[in-house]
Amino acid sequence: MTVKRRPTPARADGRATRWAGQRERRRKEFVDAALAAITEHGPDVSTQQIADKAGVPRTRLYRHFSGKADLASAIAERVIEQVVVELDPVWNPRGTPMEMIELAVRTHVTWMAEHEAIYQYVINVSGAAGVSAYHDVKVAVSGHIAALFREYLQVAGGDTTAAEPAAYGLVGFVDAATNRWLENPTEQTREELIRKLVDWAWLLISDTAAKGGLKLDPDQRLPTTEELRARRTER
Repeated sequence: MTVKRRPTPARADGRATRWAGQRERRRKEFVDAALAAITEHGPDVSTQQIADKAGVPRTRLYRHFSGKADLASAIAERVIEQVVVELDPVWNPRGTPMEMIELAVRTHVTWMAEHEAIYQYVINVSGAAGVSAYHDVKVAVSGHIAALFREYLQVAGGDTTAAEPAAYGLVGFVDAATNRWLENPTEQTREELIRKLVDWAWLLISDTAAKGGLKLDPDQRLPTTEELRARRTER
């Protein structure tokens, strides 16, 4: 009697890992195709147009996604990754306060303007999942700015309770103003909008800092919290 040998767990796991990696690679390729299709056809792009851009039948597309909602969710996740990368100035502050503000505002407005169709797709087509994903990014950015505010205000001996409302208000304001401009961009140029948003953001930030006992110079390098602590110790 001949007994068939079962594959060893290691070999089985190896095949499973390779298959999972290949499936993930194909999903990324399809998401790339979807982003290109959205850019070309707008936020109302059809699944067939996405499949055409990927060069595969629509049925093959759904071998890698459980349905339209799954595809939309994957697209939303990719967009969020892009936004997080683009907002590096927020995660890694450096330079003068004015340079940091301008870089962050310019990055946000530019991304929104140059990827409007993709943004609208995430918000409108992907439904609650897309809205939640974009909301999560705004919360993450706001939370990070609030943490920076709180850290600096604490070192200055000021009222740290202003940190969170100031940060969330700032992010919400810039985002809402940019969205409104996208609806009617003829009233002012992108550069004019950026300039105004930078000025208004500086007013909020400098006022919040000043009331917390921290005077900021817009054109001088922002000192680290360690440097601020050292200065207070020397006094």
